[in-house]
Formats: sequence, C-alpha cells, structure tokens
Amino acid sequence: MKLTIFVINILLWSCQTNSNPQNNTDSKSEKDYSYLDLSDQFKNHWFDGKAEVASYDLTQMRYGEAREGSAVLIFVKEPFLPKTQVKANNASAKTVDVMKLNYTKKFNTGIYPYSIMQSVFSPLTTQPHALKVTATIQEWCGQTYMQLNNRNQFDIKLHSYFEGEADQDFKIDKNLLENELWTKLRVNPKNIPTGQLKVIPDFSYFRLQHKDVKAYDAQINQVTNKDTLLTILEYQHIKRTLKVYQNSKFPYIILKWQEIENDTTEAILNKSMRIDYWTKNANQYQFLRDSLNLK
Repeated sequence: MKLTIFVINILLWSCQTNSNPQNNTDSKSEKDYSYLDLSDQFKNHWFDGKAEVASYDLTQMRYGEAREGSAVLIFVKEPFLPKTQVKANNASAKTVDVMKLNYTKKFNTGIYPYSIMQSVFSPLTTQPHALKVTATIQEWCGQTYMQLNNRNQFDIKLHSYFEGEADQDFKIDKNLLENELWTKLRVNPKNIPTGQLKVIPDFSYFRLQHKDVKAYDAQINQVTNKDTLLTILEYQHIKRTLKVYQNSKFPYIILKWQEIENDTTEAILNKSMRIDYWTKNANQYQFLRDSLNLK
C-alpha cells in the first residue's frame, strides 16, 4: 500500500514538473522589452488603421548608366509575433507592435526590368534592432532572396542564382542595420545613433554588388536646414553614402534620398497618401494608382 502511494506521488510530481515549464512559458510575455514612450500625436497618427503610401521618381544607377523608374515606401503599424517573427492576424498578449516598411524599386536596364523589394519590421520598443529584414531582387537573369532574423545573433539566410553565392545560412554580430534606419527615422529621427559606429549596409547593396554580408565602420551625422532634416550615413571603407532628407516635424515624411556609390541614385517624393490599401484590391480601386502617379 505504501509503495502504491509512493508511486502515485512520484507520477503526480512528474506531471507537475513537466507542465510547469510550459505554464511558465505561456505566462511569460514574448515581449522581453518595454514599449517606447510614444506620444499621443504618434499614436493618433500611426494607430489609426491606415498606412502611409508614398511614391517617388527614381533615378537608379545600374551598370554605369542612369535608369528612370519608380520607388514606393509603405509605412504602417501592425501587430507582430516576435517569437515566430511573422505578422500576426490579430493583436494579443503574444504580439508586439512594429513599424513596418515595405520598400520597392522598379526600373529597366535596356530590354529587361528590375524589381527590388525590402521589408523591415522594427518594434516600437526599447529593443534596439529590427526583428526581421527581408530583401528580394528579380530580373530576367534570375532572382535572389535574403532574410535576417533577430535572435541571439542576426541569423541570415541567402538564396541566389549566382555561382559562389547559392544557398547560405550564417550568423553575424548585431550592429545597426542601414535597413532599419528608415523606420527609426520615422518613429523619431532625433533618437537615432550618430557619430562613429559599425553599420550593416542595405541588403540590396550586398546583392547588387555581390559583397559578403558584414558590418563596416561608418559615420552618421544630421543637419537641420529650415524645415528639412538631413541624415547622412557615410561608410569608411566602401564606396557608399546614404543621404535621407525628411520633414523635421512630425510625421517626418521622407522627401528625398540619395545613394552615392560611384554615381548617385536618387528618389524624389511624388505623391503620398494615408490609406488602408489592403482593402482596396478590387478593380474598382485601380484609379487610386493615379492618385500616386503610379503607372
């Protein structure tokens, strides 16, 4: 009888110890950082259920020549699952709000087109880095895909049709990402890090230039001129400088940017609107592209 009771107690203790870690995991929030002290002005603007869609006239340098094209920046606040690092269908205790940027470029090189898209998911929290960054480049020769996940280090996956790149899976130390600079400039440009630091260049730079992914020494400066704020990111050991011009007052709309390598790529604001574009996918809404001067 005593043996039976002893065995039952052992089984009960075993079940409890097996379930406790799971319970602790469920009760512990996946958000291991605190929200930024966001102003009411910020919340009223970005938590309204709409995105900012802005079109830009693009002059893209490629193969030593200037190519006319278009760029689009889409900024939107949305719920994100930090553990699985995907957009959440609905906000919950397991989600964190992020500022998402979808950034596209389209231009032609002679007979064939280029299409570039990059996505950045930056939490509106004290977590210093984006949770996820992706980049794709498609053209008639083939396509490449690159993804960063923010975990213990930056976990990076790369898939490319180029010999010598192919399929890669590697980690790099965490440093400021040029890609996340865009979202930081929209949340609060006065809070971005400045001075000498290490920066991981734009993902499309790595793929277009076929460079190894790593951080480089860089300098970030800001200059205010009347109503415009200019942020300058200049790399020390590669030929790349990024200049972003934006309104110096909230909501800090991006007016123009330049990517200076051997030549200068430039994008100038054309049209901008606040819209829940994901509900406007029927043919009857195609006229809205005219409002953005999109072909």
